[in-house]
Amino acid sequence: MAKEKKKKTPIPFRLNFMFFLIFILFSSLIIRLGIVQIVYGDDYLREVDRTENDVANTPVPRGKMYDRNFNPVVDNEPRNAITYTKYPNTKTADMVKTAEVLATLIEKDIKKVTLPDKKDFWILKHPKEADALITKAEKKKVVEKKLEQKDLYKLQMERVTDENIKEFSKDELEVIAIFREFNSGYALAPSIVKNKDVTTEEFARVSEHLDEMPGVDVTTDWERTYKYDETLRSVLGKVSSSEEGIPSENIDYYLARDYTRNDRVGKSYIEKQYEDVLRGQKTRIENVLSKGEVIKTNTLTEGQSGKDLILTIDMELQQQVEKIIESELRRSKAKGNTYLLDRAFVVLMDPNTGEVLTMAGRQYGRNSKTGLTEMNDFALGNITTSYTMGSSVKGATVYTGFQTGAISPGSAVYDQTLYLGGNIKKKSYSPLGYVTDVTALKKSSNVYMFMTAIKIGGGHYVPNQPLGINREAYAIMRNHFAQFGLGVRTGIDLPNESVGFKGVDSTDGLLLDLSIGQFDTYTPMQLAQYVSTIANGGKRLEPHMVKEIRNPSNEHNELGSVFKTMSPKVLNDLGGKDVWIQRVQEGFRQVAQEPGGTAYKYFGGKSYRAAAKTGTAEAFYDGPRRDQYSAPVPTINLTLVGYAPHNNPEVAFSVVVPWVYQGQPSDDINKRIGRDVMDAYFKLKEKRAKGESDADKAVESTQ
Repeated sequence: MAKEKKKKTPIPFRLNFMFFLIFILFSSLIIRLGIVQIVYGDDYLREVDRTENDVANTPVPRGKMYDRNFNPVVDNEPRNAITYTKYPNTKTADMVKTAEVLATLIEKDIKKVTLPDKKDFWILKHPKEADALITKAEKKKVVEKKLEQKDLYKLQMERVTDENIKEFSKDELEVIAIFREFNSGYALAPSIVKNKDVTTEEFARVSEHLDEMPGVDVTTDWERTYKYDETLRSVLGKVSSSEEGIPSENIDYYLARDYTRNDRVGKSYIEKQYEDVLRGQKTRIENVLSKGEVIKTNTLTEGQSGKDLILTIDMELQQQVEKIIESELRRSKAKGNTYLLDRAFVVLMDPNTGEVLTMAGRQYGRNSKTGLTEMNDFALGNITTSYTMGSSVKGATVYTGFQTGAISPGSAVYDQTLYLGGNIKKKSYSPLGYVTDVTALKKSSNVYMFMTAIKIGGGHYVPNQPLGINREAYAIMRNHFAQFGLGVRTGIDLPNESVGFKGVDSTDGLLLDLSIGQFDTYTPMQLAQYVSTIANGGKRLEPHMVKEIRNPSNEHNELGSVFKTMSPKVLNDLGGKDVWIQRVQEGFRQVAQEPGGTAYKYFGGKSYRAAAKTGTAEAFYDGPRRDQYSAPVPTINLTLVGYAPHNNPEVAFSVVVPWVYQGQPSDDINKRIGRDVMDAYFKLKEKRAKGESDADKAVESTQ
């Protein structure tokens, strides 16, 4: 019997097909790899080695400032500096090593090293110990995406103890301080490591070891210097330091204009107002990178220093005016009942152009270090602080009367006490009898202004009866005052200008107070614009601090060509009849030049033939010490406005001295300051005409 053959189990067809498919795919992969390596290998190698271009901007010195006579006011003083540039592939460990080398070559101030700086550095230097501060459970949460790596870093920072970081020596703290500066910069943007008190020896040592410190370089930096020390400093403004960089509140504005975060910018006033002009044009440098390394740098465009400003200010005159203010403040402070007196202001302006010749303000203050009382610059107060100005504004009241038809040239009023009812009396400082528009200004009649205001408001005076004034009279008078610059922004080329404050009540008697400058408040600059408008015949000119913008010069002690000249800008014209402004001007002339005028004692007989208007305002003290008093303290503000010569004005002025005295004593500090300032102006003019002025010598040396 034949044995039955054992059947072979054949490999299923589908399995064979799968093996065949795998063979085909594997063969394709081998072929593809061969193509990549043999055919395109060089292309991919070039891609790995390809270069990248990154453009960086490096700062240039800011533009300088000169006064109207070309005397340097704000300059740039060069100084040695050490910088660090972080490259894209720079590792933290490499930065630490570089900081350690640099710390052996320079002295670095450690005062700004913070607790977080110390903890961060400890973590970098002790990676194992720092890793042990994090539990396995916390690391697992990162894997599970319940925490992020930055959360673990925060936990490490929290768990580094004071015991850990107290071990740092002074040398190590210097390394931390340097590393801190390294970290403050941005990729390919040089950051300042040290630019103050870099000694010649330090500069030389760092220069010799640059090869050992990737990213470190030596250069020349600049520091803003002020040739006249504290004179006008509050108005010139400030520039941020390299450590501050762009102020956080303006960061978006500046970044959108091609600034970097650590750029220095104007922080206040002229420096800020003219930032676009002063900043200059940065040097544009192209960094050619390969594998994250800078292999070449190309200068795309050369930088250019910022443009220079020629200010309208006369610094020689400014200093003389400040001395006059200080002298008179001390003289008045020596009297009784002057314990609130602490400041005074003077603005001198060309009434034909709006150029501000001086903007002086002095204020008593206490030195925080010595505890002694000293006199400080407060020029800024001319635009940022406001006061009731008193009778100085009566010129605006008379002109408003003409414009509204309330009075006409030559209109007369009998000056006597007005009885408004409720035991309220309004009067001049003494009965003056019949006064016209001109003599009302000359003798400073309050009653004339009261009667004018009543007519403007459509009222009628009957003793002890309501005046019946239309409430719209407040808006009417304020709108007319605004044409002179009172109660509105003057338009000066400085930020943060105050407009003053308007009284909130609207009773009949308060409108009368408004007419004599004892209700609304105005700034000294507004007062100067107001009197300039009268001086030039009715045009309100925009005051400005910058006369010219000049291109930077490559030559030492030489000025560049004129880039832009600031032309006079008329904001509005009073309009009306010529005789109206002439009547106001005549009243002002008589104040200063005729017996009986309230300023005749100080200006009568002066060769420069001034016109002026005095002001005394009863006010309540609202200065820095007001919180010390349980009730408002009555005080007196003294003011003076004027111009000269009266028939061809070349200079207008305002003097404001708030809170001069309390109680009955009187003081003519406003008139003394005004007289001495005008004397100084014309004496200086005469001296310059003879070629004796230091300012003229400065002009010759710069041309």
